[in-house]
Amino acid sequence: MNFFDILTMVGGLALFLYGMQTLGDGLSKASGGRMERILEKLTSSKIKAVLLGAAVTAVIQSSSAATVMVVGFVNSGIMKLSQAVGVIMGANIGTTVTSWLLSLSGIESGNFWIRLLKPSSFAPVLAIVGVFLLLFSGSGKKKNLAQIFVGFAVLMFGMETMSDAVKPLAEVPEVKNLFVLFSSPVPGLLAGVFLTALLQSSSASIGILQALCAAGAITYGSAVPIIMGQNIGTCVTALLSSVGTSPNARRAAVVHLYFNLIGTVVFMTLFYILHAAVGFSFMEQPAEAYGIAVVHSVFNIFAACLLLPFADGLEKLAYLTVKRDASENIKPRHVEADAKMLDSRFLDKPSLAMDQCRRVASHMAVTARESYMRTLDLLHQFDEAKAEEIGRMEEDTDRYEDMIGTYLLKLGGQRLSEKDSRTLMLFLESIGDFERISDHAAGIMEAYREMWEKEKKFSNKARVELDIFARAVANMMEMTLEIFDREDAALALEIQPLSQVIAELGAEVRTRHIRRLRKGKCTIEMGFLLADIVTGCERIAAHCSHIAVSVIEVREESLEIHGYMSAMRGNETEEQRQLYQGFKGKYVLP
Repeated sequence: MNFFDILTMVGGLALFLYGMQTLGDGLSKASGGRMERILEKLTSSKIKAVLLGAAVTAVIQSSSAATVMVVGFVNSGIMKLSQAVGVIMGANIGTTVTSWLLSLSGIESGNFWIRLLKPSSFAPVLAIVGVFLLLFSGSGKKKNLAQIFVGFAVLMFGMETMSDAVKPLAEVPEVKNLFVLFSSPVPGLLAGVFLTALLQSSSASIGILQALCAAGAITYGSAVPIIMGQNIGTCVTALLSSVGTSPNARRAAVVHLYFNLIGTVVFMTLFYILHAAVGFSFMEQPAEAYGIAVVHSVFNIFAACLLLPFADGLEKLAYLTVKRDASENIKPRHVEADAKMLDSRFLDKPSLAMDQCRRVASHMAVTARESYMRTLDLLHQFDEAKAEEIGRMEEDTDRYEDMIGTYLLKLGGQRLSEKDSRTLMLFLESIGDFERISDHAAGIMEAYREMWEKEKKFSNKARVELDIFARAVANMMEMTLEIFDREDAALALEIQPLSQVIAELGAEVRTRHIRRLRKGKCTIEMGFLLADIVTGCERIAAHCSHIAVSVIEVREESLEIHGYMSAMRGNETEEQRQLYQGFKGKYVLP
């Protein structure tokens, strides 16, 4: 084996790893985060959790990524540790799909249809279709499909290149002697652990092992302990990702390690006892790609079947390893709990990260709404406890804006689909609106506090008028939250008529107060306070309108927005006029 053979092998390895990464990213984008959302929600039973873990891993082509995702779910409190145990077992089974896929490269036959199953036969076709779609398609879904095709083609081309490059190794005595050493359980196990820990992917290390089979120097006696070690080595990724997380998240990573360690010890013990008693004839035979896939699958299915009945025991073992600490007994504030949901582990899965942002942003929206709703009670009776709560909510929305904005900026650096990019812009704009709504609610509260401190009150008529006006704005807030949560552009079209009614109500409240002022029924000082309250409500309504417009802009590809824009210019449709009349009849000043 000369220098150029080594260069070809390294180049093939690089293409193989890049193809695997590209294929996984394409599959993840094509799923649109649906698999991850299913994984998060449907883990009520351990068997179901195993099946879901296997399905998700088969889609994203990486047990390490799936386990890191689970660690993130547990860290953010979305998934319980008991649910995570089954998912981790399933992830190990799901990762065997890759080895079966790669084993197709070993197909040899003169039959046309069987040869067509060989990746080297159909991968070039996928590459041509994928490149064509990448160059000439503007659709996000088609580009995701193109990425899958190109990733698979590059993966298989890299696999074929590696296999061809290592064939001369069969003639090198030193290489044969090295793999004879690996046929001993402990050295082979350690070699598998080291290789997988280095690559951070058991699928990649299994693929390399399958490529080396082409040299004919690896026997099943050498391959079996290496495969066992590869399953342990894949735990390194999850263990590293759990550093600095909550105790439960660290326990999830430890469960992954114990599952593979115990499974490996039991499997190898039984396997070598049977080998000593019976003598497996295949152990001295050269390993083949499909044989590697068989061993990989048998081990992971065996380990899952063996340890699933003892899942609670694995959980207890994790608790013994990662002890409880005092922080677990302290209930965090709502914002602090939400901060854990914006886990950096999710950034590699943009659709999932966007879902997490949506949840946290919805909590921020609820906080902003509640801060305003509490001001409605202060009109009739000032309450210092409620006022302080409004102040705390204003601080919470500030913190929400900082942490969501920071996370979105990090997410913006990832490769996002067109839909996710538009949603990201919606969130960036909306969190600023929600923060300002809470600021204005705090400003209204301060106006009521000043009245209370100075022992001033509005007249009964003024209170009734302000109450009707403020409740119209509260209605707009409720609609805005529903629009934002569901990204409901159809409902957003109803905001403009209500906004128009609110503007007219605000002008009328001011006009009536000026009349009372001229008749000496009110003071200038109270007029200033009323103006502050009305202005605060109007600005809250303006921010609600802006959120509605942002939602429409995000959804404009699937909704005709000309009617809304016409209404903004004063050219209302009949439906807009009916909505306006309905709101006008609902909010009438006496």
